Formats: sequence, structure tokens, C-alpha cells
Amino acid sequence: MELQHQDDLKHAVAALATRNADALDRLVWTGVFAAGALRDQARGAVLDQARSAGIYPASIHDLYAARGRGEVAPTFTVPAINIRGMAYDTARALFRARKALDAGAVICEIARSEIAYTDQRPAEYAFVVIGAALREGWKGPVFIQGDHFQINAKKYGADAAGAAAEMKAVQDLTAEAIRAGFYNIDVDTSTLVDLSKSGHEAQQALNGGLCAGLTAFIRARQPKGVTVSVGGEIGEVGGKNSTPEELEAFMTVFTAALREAAPGAEGISKISVQTGTSHGGVPLPDGSIAEVKIDFDALERCSTLARGTYGMAGAVQHGASTLPAALFDRFPKLGACEIHLATEFQNMIYDHPAFPADLKRAIYEKLRTAAADERKPSDTDEQFFYKTRKKALGMFKREMWGLAGPARAAIGATLEEKFTFLLDKLAVRGTRALADRWAPFVAGSFPSIGAAAGADGRAHEDVTGLSD
Repeated sequence: MELQHQDDLKHAVAALATRNADALDRLVWTGVFAAGALRDQARGAVLDQARSAGIYPASIHDLYAARGRGEVAPTFTVPAINIRGMAYDTARALFRARKALDAGAVICEIARSEIAYTDQRPAEYAFVVIGAALREGWKGPVFIQGDHFQINAKKYGADAAGAAAEMKAVQDLTAEAIRAGFYNIDVDTSTLVDLSKSGHEAQQALNGGLCAGLTAFIRARQPKGVTVSVGGEIGEVGGKNSTPEELEAFMTVFTAALREAAPGAEGISKISVQTGTSHGGVPLPDGSIAEVKIDFDALERCSTLARGTYGMAGAVQHGASTLPAALFDRFPKLGACEIHLATEFQNMIYDHPAFPADLKRAIYEKLRTAAADERKPSDTDEQFFYKTRKKALGMFKREMWGLAGPARAAIGATLEEKFTFLLDKLAVRGTRALADRWAPFVAGSFPSIGAAAGADGRAHEDVTGLSD
């Protein structure tokens, strides 16, 4: 699959111009697994072809702002899909579902933690998503998002040097992501909310202040003509449920801090809240997932407040992919602007009948030692592997990308069916015209290979304790 020599690359590039699907597949593989010049040339060829075909990374900010002004009805919830494993096949399945439903208001995202354990730097991730869009005949904006660009509270709180280093790590990743075409960034400083303090503003002071500082950082680095969509967060997922009063306090702190850091700069377009979910769900001893009680009232009240008072698109629901299917059509009815979906798609890959049993055994055996420090004394094997198998996605990336064609096709078809269900329930069918209208191509915003050069060779950071 991988192109080994310059002559092979030239032939593939020539075939790509004739819309040869096999040539595109080989160029995408080479753009992921090759090194140096061959990798960069493969990426360049695919990105050039995508741009010619009318595919481009974009910001959803203006669409969200129009929703906040009442120019776009709050009748749909944008799915933000975390693509972890078998990224090309997963993204292709998503674009097939989107194309069939004419669904433009959809986000592809990856979290700070996922970048490390799935071994996907921002430039590679954006390249694969855009390559998948090209493969499936998509045209128009592609919303690529940095999810949970999060501050590690333990590192930040260690001492002044630790705080500075943690802020720099998030800033460096943010700058890298913007250069790669991530024009949507979810800033997550909610880990620094201090509920021991008296009064909501005091509790949200560090969260709101640092979120404003990172927003100003983004505004100074976004391409000319692009307003990066920035999201804030008022409650750490898995923690205390959020309230409208906390949202008001956060916005008071954030607005004042942003005015000081970057006078006149655009603020955030959405706000993430905690409603009772947790990332990946809570595995029970038999490997099944515990039921959760979602605070739908908090989600609706915060969404209404975010739109009506602050001109945002609404509130964002996290940790939702493992929720019961019957719940998904409630989110649009409550005005939630965005919902983050991740773990269920990973589960569908690992647990699919077409996934090779011998590969799964090898992965689990590797995790017994590689993730041994994450095992609690009370964990059954089912609980341990459920919680840690995401860590194998990077370690076994080549093996999973290289599954036999029939296995990849079967898994892709199942994912496509799931994506179709979710996009329909979240009411984004027919939103392509909205996306095209509010996210037109901006000259000079298409990412270049040179701008992201060298980032893929960067060592992954320790992301222990960060959210997905």
C-alpha cells in the first residue's frame, strides 16, 4: 500500500488527477506511514486535489453566531465526532452518511489526549479527514476541531514553573492545530474551577481568566478572514452538574478578562456544560455500561441563556456516544448546539465480528503490561480492557489501518449505519446549505504542508489525567 519511491509517487499523483480511488488510498497511506519528503509530497498532492475539488477546512463560528442572533433556528444539534481508530475508514463512513443526508453541520474532532494515544498529530488528522472527504466525493466546508485542549490541573497547580509549562503546552498545541487547519478549538480550563471558594465568580475566576487568555492567543494566530470558533467550558465532565448561575459567573469573568487581553476581540461561540455524563461511560464488572441520569433541564436552561443573553449558539453536551439511542432526538428539542461523540465508535471497531480475533488478543495482552498502572484492584478484565483499549489505537495503528479489505468494508458499513442514525436523530439532515452559506472558502486559509512541517515528528506528551 505504501509508496516506496519517487517514481511510484509520481505515478500515483498522475492517477489521482484522473480520480483514481486506488491512487488516493495509497497516497493517504503514504501520507500517514511514510516519512520525510515522500510523506509530505503525498500529503501535498492529496490536499491540492481536495482544494481543486472544492473541499476546505472552515470555522463554524459564523453559523453559531447566526444561531445566537436568531438568524438560524436552534432546531439541530451539531455532532462532533472524535475519530480515533482506523481514521481513514471511519472518516470515509462519516462522509458517506453526511453525503446521503446532505448534512453539512458536522464536526470532526480530536482531543489533546487522543492526539497522543492515537498517534495522530493535527496535520496528519486534518490530512486524513480531508482525504476521506475527497474519497467520498464531498464538497464544501469541513469543520475540524481541537477537542478538550485542556489544562492539566495537577501540573498547573504544582508550582509557578509547572503552571507556565502547562500553559505553554496548550498554546503550542493550539498554534500547531491552527496551522494544520483546525479552525475550531474547544478551550478547556474547567479543570481549574475551585468549588471550595465562596461565590460563583470566585469559583470560575481562574477558568474564565485563562480561557480568555487562550482565546486572545487564538485570535492573534487565526488566518486573515477566519474567526476560529472557540468554545469554553464551565464544568469538568464527570463532575458537578452545571447551573445557569455558573454560566453567568463564567461569562462575567471571561468577558472582562478578554477585554483586557485583546480589546475588541471576538469571544466564544458556545459553552460546554456538565449534565451527569462521563467520557466513555462507566463500565460495570461484566463490561456493560452503567445507565446515567442526564440533567436535561440544566442543558436546556444553559442553552437558552447562552443564546438569549450572550449571543452564543447554545450549550454543548459531552460524553454522549454511549447513551441510549432513544435519547438522541431530545438534544435538538432542548436547544443543545453541539454534542460530542467518541467512545461508541471505538467500541464498534473493537467489538465488530469482522475485527480479527488474533489482533484483539494481541492488543489485550499488550495492555496487560503497557497499561498495568491504570488497573484498579477491583477491576475485572472486562472493565480494565474497556477503559484502556483506547491506548492501543496508536500502538496498533498500522495493523488496524491494514486490516483486510472485507473486514474494513464491513466495519465501515456498520459505522456508516450508526452515523446515519445519529445525524438523523440530531436533525442535521439538510444542513449543507447552511454550512455553505455561513462557512464560505476564505482565500489564504487552506493549510500548507510547510506550515505544519516537523510537527508530526514531535514526541507525544504525557496526557495522563486529561479528558477525551
